[in-house]
Amino acid sequence: MSSIFGKKLKISVFGESHANAIGVNIDGLPAGIEINEEELLEFMQRRRGGQNKFSTKRAEKDIPEILSGFKNGKTTAAPLCAIIRNEDTRSSDYSLFSDIPRPSHADYTAFIKWNGKSDFCGGGHFSGRLTAPICIAGGIAKQILAKNNIFIGAHLKSVGKAEDKEFPMLPENELFVEIAKKDFPVICDEAGKKMKEEILKVRQDGDSIGGIIECVAIGVPAGIGDPMFDGVENRIAQAVFGIPAVKGIEFGEGFLISQMRGSQANDEFYIDENGEIKTKTNHSGGIQGGITNSMPIKFNVAIKPTPSIAKVQESVSISEKRAKTLEIKGRHDPCIAQRAVPVVEAAAACVLLDYMIEYGSI
Repeated sequence: MSSIFGKKLKISVFGESHANAIGVNIDGLPAGIEINEEELLEFMQRRRGGQNKFSTKRAEKDIPEILSGFKNGKTTAAPLCAIIRNEDTRSSDYSLFSDIPRPSHADYTAFIKWNGKSDFCGGGHFSGRLTAPICIAGGIAKQILAKNNIFIGAHLKSVGKAEDKEFPMLPENELFVEIAKKDFPVICDEAGKKMKEEILKVRQDGDSIGGIIECVAIGVPAGIGDPMFDGVENRIAQAVFGIPAVKGIEFGEGFLISQMRGSQANDEFYIDENGEIKTKTNHSGGIQGGITNSMPIKFNVAIKPTPSIAKVQESVSISEKRAKTLEIKGRHDPCIAQRAVPVVEAAAACVLLDYMIEYGSI
């Protein structure tokens, strides 16, 4: 079982890719909050595979079954536990990997840690399949945050060298909703077309490709977070790195800010028409000293290429201690980044909801 440890909201994800079910336990939700199950299912479908030629052919329904903590459409304050049945599994596709690990997958490290006793079928507990339970928790969190005028949206910023537009400095929720309704999560459809071409090309080559996801949260008040080791960046990064395939995260201008002068990087203050203190720019990504400043929280997430590819690769036999070649069969995403967009939103939503509960705002 893997957990996101918050101060008030504690979320645990359980199960394996080819087990009977995967699921999530959410402890700390306030009682009496209405949750729209249809809206939750719509959010879940954004992550679901098997819907187009740009993702895996594994077609799971991803319909959450809420077992506890929810009655008559509202939370009860008891831990909310939900599962998703695994129905479209082909464990035979993974028979080799218990001895011949896939390069850059967790097959080898899991073998070493648990002496070969972990479930490696479909990637086991390390599979991207485990992001579905994260989306249950995040989908619920997004609904609760929205009731408090906090909205989170994300899009696929790039795939390979194909790039989408960036979010405007002050995006509105209508843009998030518009992107969420698309079959491919981009701002500019022409950019999305180029990304699709990149994905189809690598798929034809028996290969895979990575991408970058840009995520923004709006409506978060100033003064949330703590300095140094428990800042907003720290907690978001911890949750986001719980998503399989994430290899990097940057807030605001991120690494590019190292190339700026202070006069360029500093976010100068002003008083807006409502008498509130704002900044003219948002190079800090809405966070300074680990604490929110009321500007949009902005961060980018780097998603690595799917390690399971059709090309012949070099590996080893763990039992024989000698070199082996490996040709991976089965159903795998040529680019996992497009399906990870709602997962990044979900991870951020869980962290921000925990903060809002901690600060007594919810």
